[in-house]
Amino acid sequence: MSKPNPFDLTGRTAIVTGASKGIGRSIAEHLAAAGAQVVISSRKIDPCEAVAKAIRGDGGQATAIACNVSRKDEVAALVDQTREVYGPADIVVCNAAANPYYGPLPEISDEAWHKIMDTNVLSPLWFGQQVLPDMIAGGGGAFIVVSSVGSLKGSPVIGAYDTSKAAVNGLVRSLATEWGKHNIRVNAILPGLVKTDFARALWESPEGQARIRTFPIPRVGDPDDIGPLAVYLASRGATWTTGQIFVVDGGATISI
Repeated sequence: MSKPNPFDLTGRTAIVTGASKGIGRSIAEHLAAAGAQVVISSRKIDPCEAVAKAIRGDGGQATAIACNVSRKDEVAALVDQTREVYGPADIVVCNAAANPYYGPLPEISDEAWHKIMDTNVLSPLWFGQQVLPDMIAGGGGAFIVVSSVGSLKGSPVIGAYDTSKAAVNGLVRSLATEWGKHNIRVNAILPGLVKTDFARALWESPEGQARIRTFPIPRVGDPDDIGPLAVYLASRGATWTTGQIFVVDGGATISI
């Protein structure tokens, strides 16, 4: 007897933040290709509209809704508007992040520290608070947060960002512990050095290029190396997977 495709997301509703480019866009495109109806969100509506239009052009279902995830009222509005367009979200991917500071921690301003922590740690909690009632009522869901391999180590220049992502890993484990009884799975994706505008300073630098050559898979990552993992975590194929941190880095964290 043939089994149904465990990765089919037909009829599911997904919100993806930071989805206008890079890893977020890849995640949104892969979720749509698997059948989900996807809300494309970032701060500026025009780039979101372009991504949604491209997905619809490929036969998928997508709409654009702007949201600055560092503002609690906009997070609530995004969840409400998603419900109006597609119904309650049962897949949420918190991908949007901020890193306005590059330098040693003793010199970071309070403003920069709070921006990093509010955007990267507090906003996923806000999303969780907003979607939890709908997911419980719907019998479950998938909540995914994009963290970073930086959360597993220290850095002399992006220590605040790495600290925020370490906190994200802890948040994911705690939410998974709390929400498992509601059939809500919570997991984190930890990309390594991926070819995005966000990480351009790292992968374009001579030091970055030298480091890439030491990876077991010696290349910089591509956003499409990340998108398919989100499909798995959102799907029936991952019904017994929760509280986990999935590293996707070409083997960088296991190499010397």
